[in-house]
Amino acid sequence: MKKVPEITLLFWVMKICATTLGETAGDLLAQTLNVGYAVSSLLLIGIFALTLIAQLKTNQYIPALYWAVILATSTAGTTMSDYMDRTLGLGYATGSAILVTILVIILVVWYRREGTLSVTDIKTTRPELFYWTAILFSNTLGTALGDFLADDSGLGFGGGALLIGSLIGLVILLHYFTKISSVILFWIAFVLTRPFGATFGDLLTKSTEQGGLGFGTQGSSLILFGILAGLILYTSIQKKNQYRG
Repeated sequence: MKKVPEITLLFWVMKICATTLGETAGDLLAQTLNVGYAVSSLLLIGIFALTLIAQLKTNQYIPALYWAVILATSTAGTTMSDYMDRTLGLGYATGSAILVTILVIILVVWYRREGTLSVTDIKTTRPELFYWTAILFSNTLGTALGDFLADDSGLGFGGGALLIGSLIGLVILLHYFTKISSVILFWIAFVLTRPFGATFGDLLTKSTEQGGLGFGTQGSSLILFGILAGLILYTSIQKKNQYRG
């Protein structure tokens, strides 16, 4: 049985919601609660490992478990990126370059070992490990890119989100009107939705004086968690009805 969801519009809505929540929750832990990027990263990587072990042990797609792992990669990716860029002082551009290199290496090794980068036919452990490793680093990369656009590019939070949203729209057009590999476009879109979530998360949490909406990390996280939980419930009911049918 397949262990991952079909790639539909709902998938992308949930992915953006989860990555935005990962941004606000990561900032809540590291900044608002003052846990720090290093400790937060260790804690969240531990949570990621626990959810991944549970995901690897199941033999089917369980919406709540799958999206728990996605959220864990997104939250851990936020603090990991901030640790590299801020605590280690690498900066957003250098951090992004390192993460792009790591992600490309993962995808190349995955393709050489499996002969495919399919994201819809994950059934065995080895390709699933490649899948989740690529997702973890793509979400970490997305945080660095989002912060670079929001802080260093001069675009601001809204401008960064608008640019990434436009690029995502371009990928959609390429999917429908060109013959570019759907797998390649998937990974491009997957990376892009993370900085979109990062910039949108900053837009929600930062004060109005900083160009944000002023909901704060706590308020934004609660709102996004409620939305994601509702969507997970919807997909779980939908899956159950399809199974009965």
